[in-house]
Amino acid sequence: MSLVPTPSQTVGPFYGYALPFPGGAEVAPVGHPDLITVHGYVYDGAGQPVPDALLETWQPAPDGSRGGAPGSMRRDPVTGRIVGRDGVTFTGFGRIATDADGHYAVRTLPPGGVPYLCVLVFARGLLHHLYTRAYLRAEEDALLSAVPAERRGTLLAVEERPGTYRFDIRLQGPGETVFLDFG
Repeated sequence: MSLVPTPSQTVGPFYGYALPFPGGAEVAPVGHPDLITVHGYVYDGAGQPVPDALLETWQPAPDGSRGGAPGSMRRDPVTGRIVGRDGVTFTGFGRIATDADGHYAVRTLPPGGVPYLCVLVFARGLLHHLYTRAYLRAEEDALLSAVPAERRGTLLAVEERPGTYRFDIRLQGPGETVFLDFG
């Protein structure tokens, strides 16, 4: 007897073809004096890099405002295709695909009023996206304090050098990243 795959078994990285856009990782203008980079790898349960994951990040502006900057996307006037951000506007939103090695990098500004970036993970085999946070500073925070001490490290980005943070995401297994349930 052969079984036909169910829709949940056929979910693939289809979003990787339509959702990424040019400049999706450039949340802040290149060359801004306060620019920071958050980068890392997405790993599966076997510890292997995930080359076709998609991450979204959200954050408040450095002044703590949460309005973002709608309209920063530009379209080619002839073809109508999205050609990327305008390069001068802080948006507070990023969409980043991992590369063939499972690596991602987002360039942004330090978030105001909170010590973290909100991160949403899409990956093959996930029927529902996963929410987490990348804390740039381990300061008093209600959510971070509620996480068992032995798991908090999975939410903390490591400052490799001034302005550059490493935040790896482990989808399952040893060292699994803490994911949030907003259900």
